Amino acid sequence: MDLIRLMQKEVVSSELPTKKELVRKGKEFACRLADSGEYNLQEVYANALRLKESINAVEAELKKILPQEDFEAFGIKCSYRQGGDTINYKDDPIYLELLKDVEQRKELLKTALKAKDPIFDAYGNEVPKVSTTPRKSSLAMSF
Repeated sequence: MDLIRLMQKEVVSSELPTKKELVRKGKEFACRLADSGEYNLQEVYANALRLKESINAVEAELKKILPQEDFEAFGIKCSYRQGGDTINYKDDPIYLELLKDVEQRKELLKTALKAKDPIFDAYGNEVPKVSTTPRKSSLAMSF
């Protein structure tokens, strides 16, 4: 299956769609592929992943070698911005000590969650069994 040609025909036509339209058309395209029953969806998905990796690599490399100047092409406006400064909080020993304390507290909370009996911190306070939030399931892939 030539996913690129199908997408060019149905998603990225000769007009210059907006980002929102591209996303909408992409979703509609995927639904049509699934609804048609003509394609193995696992193969289509794998093909899409390979194409995405390739396109991402091309985009990243071009971004590095483009001159640092504003431009507009195919309805996309690109403007360069100078990066600002990032504060190096870790230069502060008090900040580092607080980070260390937070990490120790996290470990204590993990231990309390797994423990059958109550546990207490260094100050004699009972460490609560905090709630958990389930993570979203995901699909892992490798090449």
